[in-house]
Amino acid sequence: MSAGSGILDIAAEVAEALASGVPVVALESTIISHGFPFPANVECALEAERVIREQGAVPATIAIIAGRLVVGLSREQIEHLATAGSERIAKASRRDIPLLVAARADGATTVAGTMLVAAMAGIRVFATGGIGGVHRGAQRSFDVSADLLELARTEVAVVCAGAKSILDLELTLEVLETHGVPVLGYQTDEFPAFYSRTSGHGVDYRVDSVEQIAAALRARREMGMGGGTVIANPIPVEYEIPRSELDSWTATALLQAEEAGIHGKAVTPFLLARLHELSGGVTEDANKQLVYSNARVAARIAAAL
Repeated sequence: MSAGSGILDIAAEVAEALASGVPVVALESTIISHGFPFPANVECALEAERVIREQGAVPATIAIIAGRLVVGLSREQIEHLATAGSERIAKASRRDIPLLVAARADGATTVAGTMLVAAMAGIRVFATGGIGGVHRGAQRSFDVSADLLELARTEVAVVCAGAKSILDLELTLEVLETHGVPVLGYQTDEFPAFYSRTSGHGVDYRVDSVEQIAAALRARREMGMGGGTVIANPIPVEYEIPRSELDSWTATALLQAEEAGIHGKAVTPFLLARLHELSGGVTEDANKQLVYSNARVAARIAAAL
């Protein structure tokens, strides 16, 4: 059963939670269709939802199914995205969503796409793995993730393990600053680099409790500022990958991407797949664990709101 209007389908459980003030946390679906191989993608999606429920919140995994914006996927819909194949499920960012809706197609929402649909549904907190950013060499390619511009315009708080080390983190933070997007470090002074707890770059403000984060989000809303907030939550220390190993794998993967002529939105999936191979699967487990950690923190923030 679902509740919704127009092209938005909100699962009954999610709609009831929103109506009654029960905390709700949005989850993306690109991680299902393009982030992990089957069956690890189903395992990660369902475990992230379980972690959110464990904290007393309701998960709302978002995707486009047959041209409908679905907020709160069923298990069958998750398995469909997980098994249909990445070539059949489009990555859906802001620019893609209207076309997928018009074509009555399926799409897995990116960070930007998930933020857009979550805001339409009235969900204020979203947990993901890591945000997109400015790609290395963007001075030539102008390859800047739409996630950053969505954070500038859409009022959703995004809990993430920073951004992937395959990106230019310094320029990513500069773009966020230019667009007035605050970067809050949850119990950290340093912006995390996805698999690593450190990056060598600071955050705008350190916050040590979810209550502090909730207060900051309320203040932004009361002032009508709009725009999102990045809440950087480092990967749990026991799953962190040493920077020296990560940098070596990343350099190799970037060189292979350049030699293969990979560019645009194909870069990140290619690099993550290569990191998985080069690490012997270590990065996949780390990726899952940081997603679960972000889901847990996001649920607590949603409850504090």
